[in-house]
Amino acid sequence: MRFLFLTTGSHVTVYAIAALAHAVRNAGHDVLVATNEPLIDAVETVGLPGVSITSESIRHFLATVDSADEMVVTGRGLGRMASATLVRLGELAQDWAPDVIVGSSMSYAAGLLAATRGIPFVRHIEYLQIPMAEIDPVAEEELTPELTRRGLGGLPEPDLLIDVSPPSLRSPPAAGVHPMRYVATNPQRRLQRWAYTRPQGRPRVLITSGTHHRMLAGHSLRRLAEQLTAVDAEVVIAAPTRVAEEFGSTADDIRIGWVPLDTVAPTCDLAVHHGGATTTMAIIAAGVPQVITPPNTHTRAIADALSDFGAAATIRASDQADHELPDVLATSSRELLADSRYTRQAQALAAELATLPTPADIVRTMETLACTRRECRQSE
Repeated sequence: MRFLFLTTGSHVTVYAIAALAHAVRNAGHDVLVATNEPLIDAVETVGLPGVSITSESIRHFLATVDSADEMVVTGRGLGRMASATLVRLGELAQDWAPDVIVGSSMSYAAGLLAATRGIPFVRHIEYLQIPMAEIDPVAEEELTPELTRRGLGGLPEPDLLIDVSPPSLRSPPAAGVHPMRYVATNPQRRLQRWAYTRPQGRPRVLITSGTHHRMLAGHSLRRLAEQLTAVDAEVVIAAPTRVAEEFGSTADDIRIGWVPLDTVAPTCDLAVHHGGATTTMAIIAAGVPQVITPPNTHTRAIADALSDFGAAATIRASDQADHELPDVLATSSRELLADSRYTRQAQALAAELATLPTPADIVRTMETLACTRRECRQSE
């Protein structure tokens, strides 16, 4: 069979679908990943075949929406992106006829293409607390002309809805959702021993500087790290090259640079970050408590869900002066390291994920779905 994956957003949305796409390939099926040109390098990095369906990034489409409402900007922007890619997707589907279309949660073109071709549509909720209930109606309104042309009264309902969220954090509970175990995926490089082993006799704290959103400037990041090493913690900072250069020289108990989260996170006792979805999911899967300073609506929802469960502490950056934020994060970090209840709750979430069906299990479900649909078409 042929499975066409559609993903939108940033590089992290590509990493989020990689485990399922690889499971499909490992089951002997053909896979293509269709995405925006700026994300093709991420597709290549995780070893999947990619096709560009638009030269523009998601930010281009979001910038065309004149609104102060984050959900309106997201829904209309993603609706416009879907409209802009439908012709190219139609051509792609003619050249490479898929049997199943798997779309990431905000890939609205996936459902329209599947409905046009009469093949199964799988919607993949790739991380937790995605505000689909708020965004979907806006995207549907934006896509009304495309829906009307196809004789559709609304956005197509998926034949299969996959959700990788831990059940305890799934809100609201979706009817008919198929849970799937989250498998952290990120670019890989040769590992040094420290990356897969725990330090002896001291806690390790992971700090992520952020890529699209800078959590802290270089001097503030240093201030946070030094306060943690002062209480005998080892600090690992996941940061791009420019942030590492800004940070400057490091002591023996501070490491900064590119970090493979899937490997390093399980060796840590605490993670401090801005609430990015795939970062959060990788840390949940590792069973590590978190201190989160969220910058927007989605990351606030993520942070609040984890804090309400007792596996994290939320620090509102907007409530802190920039020069105070490192001190507040350091204080919260010390509190979580000293309180084992946060670790127990974090490990409970990891245990929930570990019991969910694997991507390979979901592949079998999709195979059955495709075969059933094909038999139905042949009998008509």
